[in-house]
Order: sequence, then structure tokens, then C-alpha cells
Amino acid sequence: MKLTTARVVALTSALATALFVSACSSPPASDGHADQSHHSETSTAAQGANFNDADVVFATDMIPHHQQAIELSALVPERSSDPALVELAAAISGAQKPEMEALKVFLVQWRGGESTESSPDPHAGHDMGSMDGMVDGPTMAKLETLRGAEFDTLWLQSMIGHHEGAITMANTEIADGANTDAKALAKQIVTAQQTEIDQMKQMLGA
Repeated sequence: MKLTTARVVALTSALATALFVSACSSPPASDGHADQSHHSETSTAAQGANFNDADVVFATDMIPHHQQAIELSALVPERSSDPALVELAAAISGAQKPEMEALKVFLVQWRGGESTESSPDPHAGHDMGSMDGMVDGPTMAKLETLRGAEFDTLWLQSMIGHHEGAITMANTEIADGANTDAKALAKQIVTAQQTEIDQMKQMLGA
């Protein structure tokens, strides 16, 4: 889990640096070294620009999906009496926050530097509950009222379904996406979340 998070943080930093260079660099003088540097920066930008509709859908949908997982994780410390569940929730949140930031960087890069915050909400008028694995409003509300074993059971059931939805979305990206970095992140999501699903199923069985 820690390795995956570190790799995502590094990816986010690298993408942000590439964005800054692309946005702020001016045309170089006709010096051989400058031309070589410009070519390198152009190649980096070209790699980032290699994307398709599947990549955009993946990043756009996975951001709110991750956001709900973080919100679910935030419910745990005050409601669960199981240290293992508290630790798991913290790990999920810790992994998905940098992944969500990386997804935001992808969208900014693909939109040519346009901030996602200033763009129209792609889900405006869209039922978020229809997205794969999203926990519906009544279940979220019920989780807030529960404590102890009842909370743990419903939370685990909800997060298992949530993770399964994320894996479905990530597998679609792996199959249909074009951006190398986005596909690599999707593969990390599949690996990490499948491991967590296996752990949560064991916890439910116990």
C-alpha cells in the first residue's frame, strides 16, 4: 500500500512539473542545446496529450468515486471499535487521496491547462448513484447512525461494493484508454483494491 501511494505521489509531481514547463516555457533561441531541451519538453507534452475519450471518462468519474471512498473512510474512527477496520480505512484514504490528485492533474493536462475547478461540473444533473459501486444516499445516512459491529458490517459491505465498482471502471480504462500514465494508475487501482476487497471479505467472515 505504501509503495503504491509513493508511486502515485511521484506520478502526480512529475505530471505537475511537466504541466508547468509546458505552460511557462517560451520558444527557445536557435541554439543547439536549447533546441534539444525544447524537443525533450515537447516530447513530454506529447506523451501527456496522448489520450482519448475513455481516458477522460475514467478520470472524470473516478475523482468523485474516490472522493466518496474518502468520505466513507472518515466515518470509521468515531464509529468502529475494531482497530483493524480503523487501520484499513486510514490506508484506503491515504492511498486514494494522491490518486485523486493525479486524476485531477490528468484532466488539467488534457484540457491544455484549464483548471478542473473552473470547468462545468461534468456530472451536473447526473445521478452519481448510477456510477459503478457508488453508495446511495440512504446507506450513507444509515452508516452515520450506526456504531460498533452493526456499523462495521454495513461499512465493509458498502466498501466492498464500492471497490468492485472502481475495479470495473479501472478495467475499462485498461482496455479502452490510450494514455500510458492513466492506464498505469488504473492497473494500480485494480491491484490495490482487489487486495483490500479480499481483506474486507475476511473481516466480514470473522
